[in-house]
Amino acid sequence: MSNKQSRIIAIDGPSGSGKSSVSKRVGAALGFLHVDSGALYRIMTWQCLKLLGDTSNPEEIEAVSRKVQVDFAAKDGAVIYLVDGEEPGNVLRTPEINRHASAVATVKAVRDRVTAWLREMTRFGDLIVEGRDITTAVFPETPARFYLEASAEARAERRRKEEVEKGIANQSAEEVKASLLARDKIDSSRKYAPLKKADGVTVIDSTYLTLDQVVQTVMDALPAEWKR
Repeated sequence: MSNKQSRIIAIDGPSGSGKSSVSKRVGAALGFLHVDSGALYRIMTWQCLKLLGDTSNPEEIEAVSRKVQVDFAAKDGAVIYLVDGEEPGNVLRTPEINRHASAVATVKAVRDRVTAWLREMTRFGDLIVEGRDITTAVFPETPARFYLEASAEARAERRRKEEVEKGIANQSAEEVKASLLARDKIDSSRKYAPLKKADGVTVIDSTYLTLDQVVQTVMDALPAEWKR
């Protein structure tokens, strides 16, 4: 499918704002494939740490980013990512990856590669894409653009609970909050495609809303013809 044929719902926001949960629910309701752009940056980070040992040198990160190969497939309502034929899984969700992901994502070559991958995914059909620059840089022309936000405390508690449930880590809420705020600062101040609220985007503060309420808010704001 071409870009013109595919409908795109774009959702941006900081970590823990509810992007993944909302995107999966809305996608399932409408038959749109869920796309987690953040996982692609995590794959890049994972490969940089594996090959370089750290993420301190942007030139080395750029060199690695040009070599990373990811295959894509539609499965169970989402576009999945395969590295060497396998899905990376929870290896992408560790605190170590969290600490390094924003540094990798500041490198222009990394962002350009991921943006190209995301745009190519329109071949799969209608998509709901979550990330940090989807409404501003990747699919700025779509009529369905949303920015989710929530208090740092609410986001930290959600992320801590997620890590515990997945058995990845057991950090305190304060430790998780500090990590989120550090990432917010890097993401919103980076030179290329920073995290920001795009003009005309629908802003939803999910701090005191249930998941059902946020999902309904997104559904209500979609173009009328998309809901028929």
